[in-house]
Amino acid sequence: MAGFSASRLSDEVARGLKRGDPAAQAEAYRLLAPAVMGMAQRILGDRGLAEEVVQDTFISVIERANTLKKPKAAVGWVRQTAVNHCLMRLRSPWLQRRDGAAPEDAVDASQDGPREENLRDLERALLRLGPETRMVLWLHDVEGYTHKEIARVFGKTESFSKSQLARGYEKLTVGAARADRAPADDAGIESGGRNDGFAKAANVRPACLS
Repeated sequence: MAGFSASRLSDEVARGLKRGDPAAQAEAYRLLAPAVMGMAQRILGDRGLAEEVVQDTFISVIERANTLKKPKAAVGWVRQTAVNHCLMRLRSPWLQRRDGAAPEDAVDASQDGPREENLRDLERALLRLGPETRMVLWLHDVEGYTHKEIARVFGKTESFSKSQLARGYEKLTVGAARADRAPADDAGIESGGRNDGFAKAANVRPACLS
């Protein structure tokens, strides 16, 4: 479940994107749309909104590609465009009203790997955080944003970023402790099931997602 750090665009594709070459636009979409979707889905906790972010991100990218100055900056530029579209939706009254009620299908169960169960449970834990806290945590621990960069995204101070990150870690730790203490019958699952996976995953600093 890596972020944009695993995404690459060749200089040739980036230059073609800048020129408005349809083949380069299609290739950029193929290579970067999964990363945009993954980030948006986990920040917003809603598949439909994430799909809107993907669409709007690439519309913006195609319309403004001629402003791209350096081909090597293309991936970061696409990521920042997607972050801006996520923030627009995160601040919508509708999303704030449904905070904490993220649907199960917001968690992508298609990831394979030795820590698959634990990471799925950690994703569910992240979806229980407030939207701003979740976004700060994702940008900092997965995308590698600094507190200064996060503050710039939100138009706030670095203290805001640091406090949101600390709040997120605290809530994940408390949630893990409660899950670890909960009897299997109360949780509605057999002992050794996903509740155990959640307890193990949430005790790991979310940077493990990268």
